[in-house]
Amino acid sequence: MIKDTFAAVESAMAVPRWRSLLFVPAHVARFVETAHERGADGVILDLEDSVPQDQKGEARRQLPECVAKVGRKGASVLVRVNRGLRALAADLDAAVMAGVDALVLPKADSAEWVLEIANTVSELERERNLAPGRIRFLAQIETPGALQRLAAIASAHPRMVAMALGPEDFSAAVGGSPEFDLLLSPNLSVLFAARAAGLLPLGFIGSIGEFSDTHKLRKTAAHARCLGFAGALAIHPTQVAIINEAFSPSAQELEWARRVVAAEKDAAGRGRGAFALDGKMVDAPVVQRAREIIAMGTKAELGV
Repeated sequence: MIKDTFAAVESAMAVPRWRSLLFVPAHVARFVETAHERGADGVILDLEDSVPQDQKGEARRQLPECVAKVGRKGASVLVRVNRGLRALAADLDAAVMAGVDALVLPKADSAEWVLEIANTVSELERERNLAPGRIRFLAQIETPGALQRLAAIASAHPRMVAMALGPEDFSAAVGGSPEFDLLLSPNLSVLFAARAAGLLPLGFIGSIGEFSDTHKLRKTAAHARCLGFAGALAIHPTQVAIINEAFSPSAQELEWARRVVAAEKDAAGRGRGAFALDGKMVDAPVVQRAREIIAMGTKAELGV
């Protein structure tokens, strides 16, 4: 019965449209107060790296007020929890509440760990009369060991909705720096595993900390979308507009996509499965890409 209920809730929930997710330290009031004005599709209230150890308790106590504030304009509300068991238990007790759309799980390294958290969240939902399964998971891949278990992590539980490589932590874990050559392969591995499991792949090939070089970020984010990523995480408000633009179809792309769909309809009426457009052959995969671009544009217009 519980599994059936969970499946029904899950099937009714659409995959979110997260072009940009902005990290906000949950203990810094002035950042929380203005987070809803930054234009991000989602706000991640951070209880982990950006919160000093001696302020984590206060950050948890302030969480209900923070959740209400950052979600004022309809952005998704996420909470990043800690990895250690004692801190994680306290974080889950504080974060499983109405208004929270997802938890960000740092240093996710096994399906078993994801499942343990999912079971705890389900228990808290039942105790608090919350809709079962509503709170989703975004897993951050930040260790080389996790790369060997990406498929299992991605399919660990129906709550899983997105995956992202943590470039800074991953680079530190392998003794390197967050440069393109080091990050390309693990990012692509996360991308492939996420797509295979029907999850959102988030990220770009570079350091998330380089927020001042907007020209570099614009090129890096545009490249990430060409690779197949659906969005990216941001640690500074200046990154949000750039990331939103990079992961949204341009007017030229939308015009091309609409012509492809119109031409496909005409070709189908003439019994053709493939056809030429602008000197290029168009078949089913190209039509699928065109339809996805149109869907992305529609979601952007609707703000979903």
